[in-house]
Amino acid sequence: MTRPLVVAGSRLFTGRALHPTASAVALRDGVVVAVGSLPEARAAAGTDAEVVDVPGGLVGPGFIDAHVHPTQGGGERLGCDLTDATDAEDTLMRVRAYADAHPGDEWIVGGGWHMDHFDHGLPRAEALERAVPGRKVYLVNADHHGAWVSPAALRAAGIDARRQDPSDGHIDRDVSGAPSGTLQEGAMELLADLLPAPTLADSIAALEEAQRYLMGFGVTGWQDAIIGAYSGAHDPTDAYLTAVEEGRLSALVTGALWLERGLRRETVDDVVAALVAARERIGDRRGPAGARFRATSVKIMLDGVPESRTAAMKAPYLDEHGSPTDVTGPTHFAPAVLDAVAPALAAAGFQLHVHAIGDRAVAEALHAITLANAVADPASLRHHLAHLQQVDLDDLPLLARSGAAANLQALWAARSRQMVDLNLPLVGARRFDEQYAFAAMAAAGVPLAMGSDWPVSTPDPWQAIHVAVNRVEPGEAEPPLGTGQELTLQQALAAYTSGSARVAHHDEAGVLEVGRRADVAVADRDPFSQPVEALHEVRNAVTVSAGRVVHAR
Repeated sequence: MTRPLVVAGSRLFTGRALHPTASAVALRDGVVVAVGSLPEARAAAGTDAEVVDVPGGLVGPGFIDAHVHPTQGGGERLGCDLTDATDAEDTLMRVRAYADAHPGDEWIVGGGWHMDHFDHGLPRAEALERAVPGRKVYLVNADHHGAWVSPAALRAAGIDARRQDPSDGHIDRDVSGAPSGTLQEGAMELLADLLPAPTLADSIAALEEAQRYLMGFGVTGWQDAIIGAYSGAHDPTDAYLTAVEEGRLSALVTGALWLERGLRRETVDDVVAALVAARERIGDRRGPAGARFRATSVKIMLDGVPESRTAAMKAPYLDEHGSPTDVTGPTHFAPAVLDAVAPALAAAGFQLHVHAIGDRAVAEALHAITLANAVADPASLRHHLAHLQQVDLDDLPLLARSGAAANLQALWAARSRQMVDLNLPLVGARRFDEQYAFAAMAAAGVPLAMGSDWPVSTPDPWQAIHVAVNRVEPGEAEPPLGTGQELTLQQALAAYTSGSARVAHHDEAGVLEVGRRADVAVADRDPFSQPVEALHEVRNAVTVSAGRVVHAR
């Protein structure tokens, strides 16, 4: 039971559209009991209700992040966090400061460094040696598809010029063939067994820090994109279960169980059975603070990222002279294996959550989803493809017919320094300008959801919404990325609320209407009455989770 609450502003967004007259909601016992004017909400809530009023603000549903990694993000904030570093020198200074503050730690572990701060996006091991001599260092980059390691870490893992690349990744090397200091994709796993394992208390602390941080931005629910151990990140299952049961979590959470690479057709049945067992162990957990945790999705990371030429493309990447190479990027699951496991997972009742960045990965994912749709109702399972950076526009009709949602990470759809310096030379001007075809997807009838992929990028929805609407980085004035691929503000807001609720199976949330869960985010101004170029200036003023105020500026 919670005290009745009225939340008010100047206008109200329902999760689908602006309400024609309402500006307030009444909340009681964790649900919405009225949507209307402030006097109407007061009357519905009762005389004992608390009133939170943000003059001039926009009242809306709590945001739902459809693709996020909370324990990784929270852990990085509590560890060697390089997210806010401004350049290579600042990055190394932060590593040095963290090492000095933790002299007894065998390993320095953290992440968030930015590829565009280093030549060709590849920092070298000797730079870490100069900064922290003799220390073992493992630092995941901001996109979490690569890691920067020190010479001591390479030696500890036995990685030298003779060490072969794993099948699902590669070791970056200098001209002599010796490891240069970065590991891509599956090569990150070469150090996984050496890294210090967080205790359960550490993992819960990371999750609580993530929840605090996310709710500060108005995010009241999410889909955790990886439940399982992956590239040095540890399985957060026990942290979630404990946090829910002890009332330390109040968010709605759906987890995507990790489908390990190296799958073979003959092991599909065993792997699916193990995932079913993991789902059953988690169950449908509900906690005293309003939390709900389920793991009804399976994460399939099909490819990597263009900057390291690991996104799977239909056409080859370009060399430094702009000529085609023989590299199109790998997929982590062969098409025959993907076509076998996708329907098996769907038949077992799993939603497919597919990481697909390159256009070939998208096409292969759609073929597999079509097979999955033949064995289980897609409207019930709600499959979705995350990222969708490079999509062949000829594949959009199939994407729409499949019923799969486009899970957009909109903050990336701009001419950022990393995109221009590291992506453009590899894909060429035409493909570069065709990236993140948001408006084309919407026009084709593809359902839209949004997520941040934090800690890859900020979890602040307003920064992502700014880019979705402007196709320009927040506060910048460069030409927009793409031609006519902007979303309207209403489309972007709906994607980050009701659209993400649909994808995350949060059917009780994402919309402000009577009977829905009392999750509310109030912006400090009305973005619909301001220039779209100023959307990045919008700040979250108040967050209500399950009827309780959990953040107020």
